[in-house]
Amino acid sequence: MISKEDEKLLAVLKHNARASISDLARMLDLSRSTVQTRIAKLEQSGVIKGYSVDYGEDYLASLVSAHVSIKVRQKLTAKTNVELKQIAQVSALYAISGEYDLIAIVQAQSTEQLSHILDDIGNLDGVERTNSSVILETKFKR
Repeated sequence: MISKEDEKLLAVLKHNARASISDLARMLDLSRSTVQTRIAKLEQSGVIKGYSVDYGEDYLASLVSAHVSIKVRQKLTAKTNVELKQIAQVSALYAISGEYDLIAIVQAQSTEQLSHILDDIGNLDGVERTNSSVILETKFKR
């Protein structure tokens, strides 16, 4: 279990993971060494797995996104998951119930690139069938 101070630190880092140790210390009213120690503990315990980039709204709006339902041969599911993880444009992969086994969220810079990625996914060893739905508009997102 993490402390209240760690929760505050995580909230600030989630908002801006690039904040300097000095800025974090000022915001949290802690010493720099305390902040460094807390971050190191959170990383070592696995609470903080890494740091990532949040894309700007304009860039995200320029991408073509699609939900790709994927039917996989049972014995090749693990291999297919690993291969899908290697495709940079696959931003998320979910195991689902129903006719298909997986849903991949794919983000491409153009419909042409999306078409090539869909071909790549369809040609993976273990993929039996895919069904794609291009996202036309986002009504809301939480």
